[in-house]
Amino acid sequence: MVSERSLEVLRVIVRDYVASREPVGSKSIVDRHSFGVSAATIRNDMALLEEEELIVAPHTSSGRIPTDKGYRLFVDHLADLKPLSSAQRQAIETFLGSSVDLDDVLARTVRLLSQLTQQVALVQYPSLSQAKVRHVELVALSATRLLTVVITDTGHVEQRIVELPAPADDEFLADARARVNASVSGLGLDDAAAKLSGFADQFAPQRRATVDLIAATLTEQITANRQEKLIIAGAANLVRTEGDFVGSILPVLEAVEEQVVLLRLFSEMQADEHGISISIGRENASFGLAETSVLASGYSSAGGALARLGVLGPTRMDYSSNIAAVRAVARYLSKSLGES
Repeated sequence: MVSERSLEVLRVIVRDYVASREPVGSKSIVDRHSFGVSAATIRNDMALLEEEELIVAPHTSSGRIPTDKGYRLFVDHLADLKPLSSAQRQAIETFLGSSVDLDDVLARTVRLLSQLTQQVALVQYPSLSQAKVRHVELVALSATRLLTVVITDTGHVEQRIVELPAPADDEFLADARARVNASVSGLGLDDAAAKLSGFADQFAPQRRATVDLIAATLTEQITANRQEKLIIAGAANLVRTEGDFVGSILPVLEAVEEQVVLLRLFSEMQADEHGISISIGRENASFGLAETSVLASGYSSAGGALARLGVLGPTRMDYSSNIAAVRAVARYLSKSLGES
């Protein structure tokens, strides 16, 4: 059991170490913080924290730094999130508010989150495995050139250009557009793809080669992005904090590149009562990320599909500010996608 004062000493050690990257000693705690007790008393508290494996001395006769267990206790008792400044809130609204589609808003989101936190930012696409086809559009670019567009209820837009084997007039394209929407609108991706099989049988024989090509293209578009994927920004921030990693940061960079690893980690993280998921240090060992912390929050898309966004960085990070940024961006992203 850790007393309230010992817990406050731990908070001070975490905050001072995050700010300075220097081990924290009892004298500096007494000098910089108003505990109203002697350095000897603080040393006793630190000794108890060390017995509980919440802090450790990196060198003989040095101050103390938090352990992974110490960071976990600090985060679990973190009540005071640093609020975003009005300038930061305005930046979120302005930067994300001018997005044109889902791809654009997610690309902007990951760049903004990286800038706000100075960490690696991760944004997961809404799960297309649960998505449904909202609308299919066929747009004539020329007599034999066609733009096919598939829009899902999650807001994802997939476009392809098709070179047709024969000219297609407006009447034929209008008929094909109406029939394909009647066939696949509202269906899940797998069902929509299956529905397009044999679609050309509805048309006159001289049109079937053209319709077969259109149907094949739409099938590719519908099935192309069912796999989960992430957008990542700010990997260079890992280099900036290279001193926080023992040895090389190459394994961390390699893990970041392996999206399947991060997606699996996202899927296994459990959210707290505030909707925030936090995985610290050794909790990430099975993913090759034992020296990192990952903070994540869920967001919802226009179609109701849930996905996550978050940040990854060294365990020595400003948890209060980063959690506030992740929560704020997730809320605005959900609002933005819901309105669109």
